[in-house]
Amino acid sequence: MALSALNEVASLAPGLPGVRGRMLEQAIAAGDLEAARSAAQQLWAAGDHRFDAQLVLLVDAMRRSDWKAARAYLAGRTDKAGADTIARLIVPTFHAWIDVGARSKRPERHLLAAGGGTRPEPALMLQIVLVQAATRRGAEAAALADEITLTDRTSQLVGLRAAATLDRAGKDAAAERLRGRIALAAGEREDPMLLLPEQPVATPRAGTAQWLGILADGLARTPNGSTKLPLLFARAAHWLNDEDWAVRATLVEALDRDGQEAAAMALLGAARGTLPPVLAMRRAELFADAGDLIEAARLAEAAVRDDPPRSLLVRLADLARRSGDPKAAAAAYERLEAALGDSEGDRALRGSLLLARAELLLQSDGWENAAPLIERAVALQPDDPVVLNFAGYSALERRKNVEQSLARIEAAWARAPQNASITDSLGWAYFLTGRIDDAVELLEKAQRGEPDNAVIVEHLGDAYWQAGQRFQARYNWRAAALLADAEMATRIEAKLRDGLTPATVAP
Repeated sequence: MALSALNEVASLAPGLPGVRGRMLEQAIAAGDLEAARSAAQQLWAAGDHRFDAQLVLLVDAMRRSDWKAARAYLAGRTDKAGADTIARLIVPTFHAWIDVGARSKRPERHLLAAGGGTRPEPALMLQIVLVQAATRRGAEAAALADEITLTDRTSQLVGLRAAATLDRAGKDAAAERLRGRIALAAGEREDPMLLLPEQPVATPRAGTAQWLGILADGLARTPNGSTKLPLLFARAAHWLNDEDWAVRATLVEALDRDGQEAAAMALLGAARGTLPPVLAMRRAELFADAGDLIEAARLAEAAVRDDPPRSLLVRLADLARRSGDPKAAAAAYERLEAALGDSEGDRALRGSLLLARAELLLQSDGWENAAPLIERAVALQPDDPVVLNFAGYSALERRKNVEQSLARIEAAWARAPQNASITDSLGWAYFLTGRIDDAVELLEKAQRGEPDNAVIVEHLGDAYWQAGQRFQARYNWRAAALLADAEMATRIEAKLRDGLTPATVAP
């Protein structure tokens, strides 16, 4: 809609400053390559060699296999000051793949030069492996792959593409050695991008697309980063190769971060062939985010039908919990627990699952059934502050084993004194055991840590009342009422009317 409106503006006032730039940005956001190309061409012709215009024109030239035009666009925005970090990330790789398309000799020279006299970083060295394999130099590619140490997530992701490409070049042994190093570098982490089907890289478009997609994924993970740059890179990658699963996954995340949830869902729904399980699960999560929990549950179950990785079972359990169906959630938790081993990480996850199952039972006041699960979690992780806090607070809420519960919460707080939820638990425990002054001090600290937590705000209001600070109590209750669910709101209304009574003390 914005693009359509801007087109009308441009037709009425073609010389209006800034309109072509806005059209380019909206065309990229909408995924309209024709409109993006038109706006980029007009900006470029007018001497505005901005980066997004350059990238769109590069993509268009590569789609047409116009290597001469691609080189011209690549050289048309010289960074004399050396400050354009983003451009430097893509220029060597673009140069190399353009040379592959133009059948130039030793296209990898651009990537080697990116090191500035030293060996380039591992991800760029693996790009050289891809370029060598694409130019039918499989032996060179295999030998180089064996020399590369995977030092970060980016090199692992490029390594996965390189392994598939080495397989395609007939270098199976080198590919397997590379996969072994990827698994070693990744450890027990089941990265969603590493769970996608392996796809070889054989063409300049595919080679450029996989690198742009990886850069988009990395940029999207930058804390407090802009949504525009990851979306630009992901769009460009998808325009180059819409059959690349990793590129599609990256574009889905870029769209979701940009507030285009419907477009992200549509992109996965329009995929040719069966979605890989990790993307099928992502589609289920997008349906859940949109409020369609029934369809989300159906899609999630289908995604884990065939021997899924553990991380997908974790995501299934989370969706089942969100569905509000206790039976489905319990079944998902049990299925995940059955898949766990006895490593330290698995024991920690098993403890978390036991607490999640206990929480489901507690929602229906099933303390007698929940308590054994909580005790099993404590036995598995006796020093974990989250486990100790859950065990102590759950019992204290129901006035069970008050002395033991207080001791557990104190132990949790000693291990994590900056955790607002644990601080709240200890303050509330002191309130319930009559230590009002200590309760007020801790609950004030908890509220400073999480001022928008309605439970903490109400707890502090109750403590203020018992401490004789009635004005402060009512102030806190009114603040809590702004954040409260229906049950809490009813309780707070009674407190504001009648003051604190045994019947209206927070749970």
